[in-house]
Amino acid sequence: MDIAYKFSRRHTILVHSLLLIFTLGCENRTQTAEPNTRILNYSKNILDFIGDPVDPSSRDMLMFSDQGGWFAYGLPKDKTNKIGFTGPFLMTQQNGVWSGNSLAELSIVSHNGKIWVPNKTTQNSYASHLEQEFGNDELSVTQKLVYVSPHTALQQTVLTNLTAEPTTVTVQYSGSLFPIGVKFVQKEGHIQLRSEHSKAVGHLQFLSRRTDIERIDSLTYDTARQRLRLAPGGSQELLVAQTFIFPEYPWEKERALIENVDFDTVLLSRIKEKEGQLTALVKYAGAGFKGDAYRKVLAKAMVTLQNNWRVPAGELKHQGLFPSYHYEGFHGFWSWDSWKHAVGLSFFDTDLAKEQIKAMYDFQLEDGFIVDCVYRDTTIEPHNLRDTKPPLSVWAVSKILDKDSDMDFLKEMYPKLKRYHQWWYLKRDHDQDGICEYGSTDGTVIAAKWESGMDNAIRFDDTQMVKNTEGAFSMNQESVDLNAYLYAEKLYLARLAKVLGKESDFKRLNSEAEILKEKIQSQFFDPEDGWFYDTDLSGEKFIKGAGSEGWIPLWAKVATQEQANTIRDKMMDPEKFYVKVPFQTMAKDHPKFDPMNGYWRGPNWLDQSYFGVKGLKNYGFEEEAHKATLQILEGAEGIMEKGVPIRENYHPLTGKGLNAKNFSWSAAHIIMLLMEE
Repeated sequence: MDIAYKFSRRHTILVHSLLLIFTLGCENRTQTAEPNTRILNYSKNILDFIGDPVDPSSRDMLMFSDQGGWFAYGLPKDKTNKIGFTGPFLMTQQNGVWSGNSLAELSIVSHNGKIWVPNKTTQNSYASHLEQEFGNDELSVTQKLVYVSPHTALQQTVLTNLTAEPTTVTVQYSGSLFPIGVKFVQKEGHIQLRSEHSKAVGHLQFLSRRTDIERIDSLTYDTARQRLRLAPGGSQELLVAQTFIFPEYPWEKERALIENVDFDTVLLSRIKEKEGQLTALVKYAGAGFKGDAYRKVLAKAMVTLQNNWRVPAGELKHQGLFPSYHYEGFHGFWSWDSWKHAVGLSFFDTDLAKEQIKAMYDFQLEDGFIVDCVYRDTTIEPHNLRDTKPPLSVWAVSKILDKDSDMDFLKEMYPKLKRYHQWWYLKRDHDQDGICEYGSTDGTVIAAKWESGMDNAIRFDDTQMVKNTEGAFSMNQESVDLNAYLYAEKLYLARLAKVLGKESDFKRLNSEAEILKEKIQSQFFDPEDGWFYDTDLSGEKFIKGAGSEGWIPLWAKVATQEQANTIRDKMMDPEKFYVKVPFQTMAKDHPKFDPMNGYWRGPNWLDQSYFGVKGLKNYGFEEEAHKATLQILEGAEGIMEKGVPIRENYHPLTGKGLNAKNFSWSAAHIIMLLMEE
């Protein structure tokens, strides 16, 4: 079976569309155009996609995509007499470039020979589609864009005569490209886009009626002008398909899909899909987070994840999410990010959550090692095998199985999860004492810091490397968060083993967890400071400087209640961690606290905040957890506002959004913060 039709049932669009024609055929265009009467309305303009790229590398605006497409669109800021959507932004080549300002702009000439100019314009976005409405007293023009598949977006334009007399208008499409190594090539019945930098091919098709090309060169085209006669109150539809497809996917199959498609049926299908996903999120939300304001936050998080979703291409064999399409260095899949994405996705799309897990395990080595990050095109950037990331994949798989008891998925993943868990003890336990260290495959400190996921945290300022075996090196310190994660993994693995009837694994893992629990409680907790710290390899010297790793034992449920009490007190101290955006990566009163100049030396990362909130809940501090969640959501810039993107991290004292926009793991953890767990 070729990869194009191997993903999940979500991509059998043609079959689904045909079924909808019969089961929902009685629903008219007005019904498909009114998502604002449904729960989908919470996604209306939840992110701001308005903007015009000034050059191919512009990153000033957000981009809308769906179905895992490697291309995205916006809504134009500068409105002219041409009607069209911004872009597309092509992630099919380089690290993402704009193809141009608009691939298919429509010009309209009125019956009197003058260029038609609207006097009112509205633009809206939903999780399901983009739409524009233009009008004056004589003519209404409605335009919508929806993804029919991962490879094709449909652009529908409906022109309606608002007068009591028949009228005639002349329409013409045109498009232009930035000089990005992509060229227009005229083919029979359509325009092809060929790239010097990518094997992906673009196809531009005009579907509603025969449309000839009047002029074309490598960077511009115009269609021949067409006259449309509109009866009083009558409408005419124009339909354009924009396809960007990799060679793994047969163009002829995609072309057949497009030729048989009905726009309104596809739009209705997409609306129902997104309504179902948002309804699932609302259903799982905690009792204190059921109001409209939180539904909008959930919609923002869902759309953020949607816009980072990519189907398999090149080196990537399963679907997954970018950390952020908005930052050019994040056009790949990272292991730590993937586990977090999968948990967030599990609340509304378990199929995609499972794919995200498999996407990283496709690269598992024989010894169990999981690669840090992987990319579609390794000529742009190679996979990073210098390190892995903290072990959270068993947690992610368990959370997926809580929502979807897919035994085939469990049977496939269990041996792989077990090998990765064992790998830590084979390659990252220098003194073989059952306590692991972060490290690297190349012996470098920088890769070892990356392996922690907390790259420049102060606890690693004086780290040095020690060799374990060939291609396996450890830091000369044992990290509390790593071993707390491994403790949680043992319990999650034991739970999965029980389901599979693997009694020996179940007993062994529970026994190992009990031994590890005692070591964590005794080695890493400083009773004088009341905090969990990393130690040196001997386990006798604390590496001090209170950071978010100190509450990971609460998340893993490996601390004693007495230890949790002291951790809680410091977490809720306004001079330490209970600031405007609580539970940042290091204590406010530490001399090295520097959120604006330290990636992990003070900013609030929402994954760490979530681990803190969940840790408080685990030890009965429900009131503190709820209070902190509210302060996180209200303190972090724009999370509760329409149009403002979710950021990579936040300044804990001012709330200012920092670094990449449209950040997936932040969105995933916002979902987790609002869920009833």
